[in-house]
Formats: sequence, structure tokens, C-alpha cells
Amino acid sequence: MARYKDYSYEQTKMVAISYDRQVLPGTFEHTLSDVINSLDMSIFDDRYRNDETGAPAYDPRILLKIILFAYSKGIIYSRRIAQLCNENVVFMALSADSRPHFTTIANFVSSMQEEIIAIFRHVLQICMELDLIDGCMFAIDGVKLPSNASKEWSGTKEDLRKKKEKLEAALDCMVRQHRNRDTEDIDNISDDEEFKKRLDRARKKVEKLDNWLENNEDKVSSRRRTKQSNVTDNESAKMKTSHGVIQGYNGMAVVDSKHQVIVNAEAFGQGHDTNLLKPAIEGTKEAFEGIGVSDNCFEGAVVTADTGFHSTDNLEYLEAEGIDGYVPDSNFRKRDPRFSTAPRHKEKNTWGAQTYTKEDFAYISEGDYFICPEGHKLTKSNSDLSTNGITYYKYNAKQRICGSCSARMKCIDHKHRRPRSLFRRSDGCNVFTERMRNKIDTEYGRKIYSKRMSVVEPVFGNIRWAKGMHRFTLRTKRKVNVQWLFYCLIH
Repeated sequence: MARYKDYSYEQTKMVAISYDRQVLPGTFEHTLSDVINSLDMSIFDDRYRNDETGAPAYDPRILLKIILFAYSKGIIYSRRIAQLCNENVVFMALSADSRPHFTTIANFVSSMQEEIIAIFRHVLQICMELDLIDGCMFAIDGVKLPSNASKEWSGTKEDLRKKKEKLEAALDCMVRQHRNRDTEDIDNISDDEEFKKRLDRARKKVEKLDNWLENNEDKVSSRRRTKQSNVTDNESAKMKTSHGVIQGYNGMAVVDSKHQVIVNAEAFGQGHDTNLLKPAIEGTKEAFEGIGVSDNCFEGAVVTADTGFHSTDNLEYLEAEGIDGYVPDSNFRKRDPRFSTAPRHKEKNTWGAQTYTKEDFAYISEGDYFICPEGHKLTKSNSDLSTNGITYYKYNAKQRICGSCSARMKCIDHKHRRPRSLFRRSDGCNVFTERMRNKIDTEYGRKIYSKRMSVVEPVFGNIRWAKGMHRFTLRTKRKVNVQWLFYCLIH
């Protein structure tokens, strides 16, 4: 039989290492080291006042190298980065065996503000010099990532006040139970210690809510509705994603189409994209101006964004700025002839098919109501909906009529077994929306918009899944924005 030499990966060997030979040319870490060495680090000088007294500080170049290299491997926690500086040869080589403490790494990231913007623009300038950006087409989109905030601590001020009352009631109950045990002369030291820990945790939660309720007010949306706040990070927001509801931030990115270079990025604590188009465009202008591009970067360029950015204000802004934008409305695919056969591929309705569409209902303008195919009336309700400058009037059928109607199976789907409702627009169609429809419904318009997904979505796929940077570890918008810019730098 064949015989092989014994080996073990668990063995340790003490060898002499030349750090400059561990970073091989052609690798990511070699490029990273060269780029960081070319940066002007004077932007960090104002942080330190140790020229005469005090211990020497770690060189910002060293910290940037190990942080960005760790992020590229999906390692976003400062304790793990500090550990690798003690164990991994590449990290030792990049840091020149500096071995910074994890608190130094964490403070360096969380305290950055203007410095990260200067670094981002420096890398953007390098991309411009390497002809990686052509400015012909920009795609705008956002990715929702969870942050270091608990969604269980979210709610309006009234919700959190009720939560505090429940915690206080539970606290009182725990104290009463402990007193009853004392009267029964039950002596168990381990149980007493566990009880004290639970009691201490409950009291801290009550104090935390007390402090928050005393120093904060409810957040109000643009529609003057009360929004949910968050005790752990009030600048974050609850957001709906394909993986459920998260508490986090919306990382916005403006991506050039040539080589998918991110030209502008910012994190926002709101899930809806409607109000984020203008900041994304203005931020892109500032970024290009910051690297010496005096011309309007959007002149002659195409800007694409998905339906989440569609609003009257955004379309009006694009026209006012002279930007060739393609931002479809929510019914864009329904009008696209390429999707005409889409319903046949949808899951079949097991309870009853909703075969009646809105076109089967006749609107009677004289009485302001709808007539259904069976001759019943749908009257106007008081729950109108206003969005993007357009009012949608709601018309409801009667429960007693729909409940006994013989055509109910054709009218109501199996998910919502309630009386049929219809909406009617106040103005038929907004003038800006109508212009965008006419523009994007052409063959050329669909061709341009279809490129959006291939430009921006792979960027988020690379950041989240290929690189493993799938969450934020910090709190507050300023700190999260620093981390988001780091993620975009890695891409």
C-alpha cells in the first residue's frame, strides 16, 4: 500500500518573516496598501495633540489598511480585526506588526466624519484617472441593512410608555414573589443570585425607557403622521425587506454604468426611497466637484431609478435640473407588452379567481359611484389616500351585498375575503407622470431602463454576499454612514 508522510495543520513553527514580502503584487491587499500610501493623511492631524507630550498614536494608514482589508473578507467587528493582527500573517504585514487594541480600531471608525469623505473622493479620483468612469449613465438605488439597534425597542411614545408600565408591573410581581419566598424560609443562594440579576436587568430597562421618554418626542413623517421611534438608535428606522422587517438603515448608492464604480453613497434612516433621489443627485454633484470636475456631471448623462423613487416632486426636480431621467411609475410593467403573458405564470387561485377587473366596473360621474358587473353600487368612502400630490378616492361595496352575491368568487380573491374596493385618481394623471410614461413606454425608454438592474444590483450583491458586509455594527446616522462608505470603498 502507498505510504505518505505525516502532517498536521495544528503544529506551530517559529519562522523569520519579512513583512514587505508577505503582500504579493497583484493581490487586493497590495493594491490597497498602494492606494492608502498615496493618500494625504494630514486630514487626521487635527485629531492629535501629542507632538510634545503623550504617547505616539497609531499611523492612520496602518488602521485604514487593516480595517479595509478585514472588511473585504467580511470581518466587520473590531475585536476580530484586533485578533487577526496577532494571528494572521497578512494582517501582521499590513500593520507592520503594530497590533492595535480593538478599542483603538473601533474608536477610529466611529470618530471619522470628514476624513472618510476625503478618502472616498480620493479613490474616486483614482478611478477617474484610470478611465473607469465615463458618466454616460448613472443608476440610483438603495439596499436596506440591519444595524446595531433592536426593533423590539421601537414604537411611538405611547407604545413605549405602555411597555414601561408592563415592565414596572413585572418588576413589582418579581419583588412580591421574592418576599413570599423569604417568609417561607426557603434558602437557595444560587436562586437568589439569579433573581438579583433578573431584577437588575428589569430595573435597567425601566430606567432606560424613563430616560428616553423624558428626553425625546415622537418622530413625525412628511405627511404629519407619527412615526415609530427607537430607544437604542432613534435615527434608525423599521424597514420592510424581502427577508422580513428589520431595524436599520437604507444605504443609497449612485453607480456609474461603465465599471459599476460607486460615485456617491450615503446611509439614511428611512425605508422609503421617495425623498432620497434629490440628496443622491446633489451628493454626486458635490463629489465630482470635490475632485475637480467643474462641468455638470449629469450633462448628457442618463439617470435611472426604480419605482420607489417615482413622485411628482422628483420628476419635477429632474426636469428643472435638465437631467435625462427614467423613473417609472408602479404600473410600468403592466403596460409593457413583454409582460402581457405574466398572469398565466402566477400561482393559481385556489379559493376563487378574481376575474373581474376595474374596467368591468362602470363609473357614474353624476352620482359619483361605481356599478359592479352584477349591477350593485360601490359608494365613495371617507378614507381617501393622498400621495405624490395626487388624491385617490376610495369606493366600497356593501358587506351584506357582497356576502350573498352569486359572483363573489369572480370578484374577491382568496387572500382578502372582504367587500371589493376601487380607487379613482383625482386628476386622471399628473402632467409630470404623463410625460415620464410617454418617455419610458417607448422602445428606447424600455431599453434604457432595463439596464438599471444590471448596473446597480450586482453592486449590492457584491457588498452583501460576495464580501459578507451584510449589516451595520454601529449606531446613529453619522457613524453608520462612515461604515457604509467603507463598504462602498471595498467594492
